[in-house]
Order: sequence, then C-alpha cells, then structure tokens
Amino acid sequence: MPSEFALIARHFTRATPGAVLGPGDDCALVRPSPGMELAITTDMLVEGTHFLPGTDPGQLGWKTLAVNLSDLAAMGATPRWVLLAGALPAADEDWIAAFADGFFKCAQRYGAEVIGGDTTRGPRNLCVTAIGELPAGQALRRDGAQASDDVWVSGQPGLAALGLAHLQGRTTLPPALAARCTTALQRPLPRVELGLKLRGLATAAIDVSDGLVADLGHILERSGLAADLCEGQFPLIPPGSEPRLAREAQLAGGDDYELCFTAASADRQRVVMLAAELDLPLWRIGRTVAADAGRPAGEVRLSDADGQPLPITDKGFDHFG
Repeated sequence: MPSEFALIARHFTRATPGAVLGPGDDCALVRPSPGMELAITTDMLVEGTHFLPGTDPGQLGWKTLAVNLSDLAAMGATPRWVLLAGALPAADEDWIAAFADGFFKCAQRYGAEVIGGDTTRGPRNLCVTAIGELPAGQALRRDGAQASDDVWVSGQPGLAALGLAHLQGRTTLPPALAARCTTALQRPLPRVELGLKLRGLATAAIDVSDGLVADLGHILERSGLAADLCEGQFPLIPPGSEPRLAREAQLAGGDDYELCFTAASADRQRVVMLAAELDLPLWRIGRTVAADAGRPAGEVRLSDADGQPLPITDKGFDHFG
C-alpha cells in the first residue's frame, strides 16, 4: 500500500508557476500581484451530508474544488491558488486517481494552482482552501446593497436540488431532465466570469449554496434591508418536473452555485447586456426594500404575478437548524 507522501506526490503534485514555492515544504509561498487584495475561503464536503456515498470520484473531484471557486466568484476574485485536505477511509488508488483527475480538470478550467494540502485516514471528508485576488477595494461584499436595488440570480437555480431528489427517489424526472439536473448537482459551474464582470456593477453578491432565499437573506441582513420577490419573474419551471417541488427547489434547494446579486435599478440595462455578453441568463426576481419595525432586516417576501402573497415554507439548508 502506498504511503501518504507517495499518494500526494503521485496524484496531487503538479507544477505551480504562479507560486513562489509549491507543494513539498511545510508551507507554500505565494506573492499577490501589485495593487491586489487576497480573497481567501474554505469549504468542507462530508460524505453523507454534502454528497451521496458512491458518488463518482471524478465528478466529486470537480465539485470539491468548484464549490470553493464559487465563493471566490461571489467576491469578484480571480482564482489563483488552492490547498486540499482530505480524510479517506482507505488508500484506494483507483478512487484517488479519478478524484484527482476531476479536481485538476476544474483547477485548469479556472486557472487555479494546487499548492499544498494534507491527507489522513478517516471517514471521507474533503476540505479546500481557495485563494483569489482582486483589485484593492473592489470586492463584491454582502453589505453593499441599497434600498430599491434590483435582485438578480444567474442561470437556473433549483436544478441541483431536483437532481438530488431524483437520485434519492423522491421524484422521477424524464431521462433528459434527470441527466441535466444530476449534472448540475455533481458538476456545478462556478460563475467566475460573471463575478469578474460584476465588479463595479453589483452592489452586493453571494453564491447560492444553501438556498436562494437563505443566501439572499445573508445579503439583506448584512445590508440592513428586506426584499420583495415576484414568482412571475423567476426562471420557468423545467418541463417534466413536479411544479411544487421544482419551485421549492428554486427557493430553498441550494447546491447550484449560481450567483445572487443586487444592482441599482439605473444599471438594469447594463445587467441585461452582460447576460447577452456571457450568454448566461440573469433573472431580475425582485427588489430590496428598507427595513423597519414591520420588515426586519433579512426578511424575504414572495408574491405571485398579481401581487398576492405566497408562503415560503422552506428557506434553505442549515447544518444545525
């Protein structure tokens, strides 16, 4: 059986020309570009909580990195370096090789270098620290939204949650839709290009990992606002899905890693033009409103196309909720 260091050398050590010093020492050394700030994030994926046992290791390798790069995208940062720590139940070289292949394919796609990490034996648990950079003072923070801003979301939120429901037997999707939804679940595309283009345009941003309502709520809480959303402005429910489940997936499913952001209504046309430039749907789903005694900061209300209130029964995922 190969040693820990042999596994790292064989599967996770690649050239890192963007770092001063890559894997092989007690620490990696990096040097940010002049005039840039570092954006640093970490996320953990635990088997049975974040991914199903038996998930294809190549797909899991991609997703393990993608969910971290999504955080960088939400800040408007360019990915530069990542570190990977993992607990594995056994030194299964076939599994590790497939995982590493997916992980490095994602790294290559988004220009990130793997500069270090750690391994140990234990229940399967994968943790990435991702480091990006962006011009000083231009980060897309959660606390910058203003009253009467438009609320936008990218792509097709809800597909990943439908894919999970299909895999768990809670719904049965037509084959083409099932393939689309399970791909959204297992191979998400972090919206790095969108995040970069939103610098100087979005007033606040977040990636949708725990559910659209829950994650928008974080922007609202940090910005001291509430929001009104209109169901009629949401992406269309995918044909072949159960409408009620699909709408719940859009509102609370999470795991899509789309970006939810706010922007001044005066910049609406700029966002529309950006959607065309990136060939990426951007949906204006509501607006922010001032918080007051009757509307606490963080509150999200939903109405139908006629302005009638709709209940929000599930706001999203909470590990300890």
